[in-house]
Amino acid sequence: MNPATAIVGIVLIVLVAVVIRSMIRDKKNGKNLQCGGDCSKCRGRCG
Repeated sequence: MNPATAIVGIVLIVLVAVVIRSMIRDKKNGKNLQCGGDCSKCRGRCG
């Protein structure tokens, strides 16, 4: 494996980890991402 491939792989792993961490944090804070913040589109499932 050359250094460029290793760097790209590490960057991708870090980005995926940040996205997953953000999703977990949003879920713990009670943010409902199913409706996208627009209750008219979620057919009454918004709180």
